[in-house]
Amino acid sequence: MPTFTLPTEASGVIPALVERFNSGQVSEMMSLYEGAVLVEDDGHTITDSGEVAAALERDIKLGLPLEAKARHVNVNGDIAQIVVDWAIDGKGPDGRHVHVAGTAADVARRGSDGRWRYLIDNRLGTAVRRPV
Repeated sequence: MPTFTLPTEASGVIPALVERFNSGQVSEMMSLYEGAVLVEDDGHTITDSGEVAAALERDIKLGLPLEAKARHVNVNGDIAQIVVDWAIDGKGPDGRHVHVAGTAADVARRGSDGRWRYLIDNRLGTAVRRPV
């Protein structure tokens, strides 16, 4: 099993996410989400690490690769705003075509160890959401 290191530059957050996601190991992804908020597609936020893991696993279980490319990485001290275009595309486990994509508006923070992790993962950050 590969060993993943946490990024030392904000620009490394998205490549680290893709590498972990495509490994199929939720536990590896969770190292990027210490204390993070995950924004669900309907706009509600998740802070519980077990619930974050379950939400991430939902997409990993599709068995399809994540493709993502950072559009902007803006850093101010230990905080970074990351705008990223991403997609999961292909045939799912049931044989049906799956296409999930968006433009994320994420925030990362450099920890005291010098490594970058998600503070806010908002995968549909540019989407217009309507109140439920």
